[in-house]
Amino acid sequence: MKNIKSSKMKLSSEQGEELLSILKVRFEKNKSRHKFLEWAIVQEKLKAHPSKLWSLNEMERTGGEPDVVGHDKKTGEYIFYDCSTESPKGRRSVCYDHEALESRKEHKPENSATEMAADMGIELLTEGQYKELQKLGNFDTKTSSWITTPSDIRELGGAIFADYRYGKVFVYHNGAESYYGARGFRGSLRV
Repeated sequence: MKNIKSSKMKLSSEQGEELLSILKVRFEKNKSRHKFLEWAIVQEKLKAHPSKLWSLNEMERTGGEPDVVGHDKKTGEYIFYDCSTESPKGRRSVCYDHEALESRKEHKPENSATEMAADMGIELLTEGQYKELQKLGNFDTKTSSWITTPSDIRELGGAIFADYRYGKVFVYHNGAESYYGARGFRGSLRV
């Protein structure tokens, strides 16, 4: 099973070059998100990790507009977040996780945020990461995004999401099985 999935997690040379071109343009257009970082070094790192490039393509394909937002000096990894202005369109109308999806008796959404993220090879933003993202611009002013929910909240049936309104980041709770057309999720990827 692993081999089947890993073989699907590769882009053709043409797809890879097209994605790198998109990421380069976004990187150069939004230098304030990654001051002091050089695209050429990021690109080399991406080329050395084809499965990560595939994950970035999934982020792009579902409307996330991934961009570099940091560099971990200890590990040498570059950190990408979904930087679309609103929660990615291709990831909305999903409940929080598989357990929540299975608990719905009627009107089930097609998927859950945690399952989609895992299938894409990314992780949901944490509350701290979401707040860091908001320092780079105003995101989710009309939508909201599921964020990683602490286990004690999840065990009680809840899940948390966040948005940006009135000049502030708001973190809310909802039943994990809920889903809305204006709520999706944002992911992160380390390369």
